[in-house]
Amino acid sequence: MSNPLFQQAKSAVSSAKQASSGENAQMSIDKAKNALSSAYANSNVEEQKQLHALQDELNRLS
Repeated sequence: MSNPLFQQAKSAVSSAKQASSGENAQMSIDKAKNALSSAYANSNVEEQKQLHALQDELNRLS
């Protein structure tokens, strides 16, 4: 069974990466960070590793 919070976090990071050059970039990054935080608290070890990698991607954007 798939973790919906994990999927939302992946989607939010993808959106933030696409918006990284637009005027709503910081809002997208903040939304993705919030989604990552929520997902991390409700994920297994493998998902946490992937979420950590997504967090690294966000850190490069901001």
